[in-house]
Amino acid sequence: MTTTLATDRQDERLQNREGLRGAVTDVIERARGGDLGVIPVVVGLVVIWAVLQILNPVFLSSTNLVNLTLESAAVGVIALGIVCVLLVGEIDLSVGSVSGLSGAVLAVLFVDKGLPVWAAILAAIALSAAIGWVYAQLFNRFGVPSFVITLAGLLAFLGLQLYVLGTKGSINLPFDSALVNFAQLAFVPQWLSYTFAVVAAAGLFASGYLHARERRRAGLSARTTSMLAVRSLALLAVLAFVVWYLGRTRGVGWMFVLFVALVLVMHYLLSRTKWGRSVYAVGGNVEAARRAGINVRAVYTSVFMLCSSFAAVGGILAAARLAAANQSSGAGDVNLNAIAAAVIGGTSLFGGRGTAFGALLGMIVIQSISSGLTLLNLDSSIRFVVTGVVLLLAVVVDSVARKSRTSHGRA
Repeated sequence: MTTTLATDRQDERLQNREGLRGAVTDVIERARGGDLGVIPVVVGLVVIWAVLQILNPVFLSSTNLVNLTLESAAVGVIALGIVCVLLVGEIDLSVGSVSGLSGAVLAVLFVDKGLPVWAAILAAIALSAAIGWVYAQLFNRFGVPSFVITLAGLLAFLGLQLYVLGTKGSINLPFDSALVNFAQLAFVPQWLSYTFAVVAAAGLFASGYLHARERRRAGLSARTTSMLAVRSLALLAVLAFVVWYLGRTRGVGWMFVLFVALVLVMHYLLSRTKWGRSVYAVGGNVEAARRAGINVRAVYTSVFMLCSSFAAVGGILAAARLAAANQSSGAGDVNLNAIAAAVIGGTSLFGGRGTAFGALLGMIVIQSISSGLTLLNLDSSIRFVVTGVVLLLAVVVDSVARKSRTSHGRA
């Protein structure tokens, strides 16, 4: 009880600090307590970009960064589903196979069967959601570990993907279709991109202001209005610069906007809804969550279905980006990159800690490594080694931070 009271008093002091100096002090003290947030991944991204830019000045060109954002969207959406599963302390090893199967189902229904593209997309997502539901039933009713369930799914749905594609092995999507155009050629007009930046900054201020007002009404500490304004203006400046810089070539792709929109939706659901609080509670201590009246089985079902559904969306985007679905769709390093992106982005393997933004940041790190080493004409083996080292460092940082939080009474 003494530790809890001390922690509460510390949080009160942190919330009451004003100005830029107070914000910096807030971040430093939280980091000392093991609450690192996105600090490690942001620092790592800055280091990676600096090194790659020194080795090849083309890396940070607007042309390469536009390509980087587009290439990161498909697997990034899959990583967003992995974040949901990791938050409850479980894993899904089959997202690559499920994404490949979804791309195959889309191609068969759209090209071979002649269904409208929207109907083919909905069918592929519905099939993947059903797969997640089956996973949840095996986990909830029979207690089969998620590692084993999804490993079996990886093999089974890879075989089903090959069966769906049949002897052709590959199905090309029409280049003039809306789906392929969306993934390859659709970019946000410059004026609309700036509008999105303003809306994002205003939304951040509004949500922060409403949250602070609720805390004050409840007699709790809250961030000052000036601090909220500074935070929102900083976000506006960053987003405006990004829009301007990417606009020097093609601009911001609609596919990347979709990825960011999904991240924002999941961030809201995880941080502002009863369901989101239940997810963190189950990941933190499943038995305590059950005794608190949370429907643990329903939470597990929802995250498994979400993970498979996001895998389907990622597989569809990947097929649209390639304008084809084939036997290698979802194979290779798709599965591992999605999991690595979630972990590198700060989602704890122990459950209960992480944010939807982890998928975005982690995927940018993964794609930066891939893009940079490709520009350097290095063998793919180097990319796997570097990605593995970064992943290991992320897990080490998570483990150290977890011990620090425990020692400071914040676990």
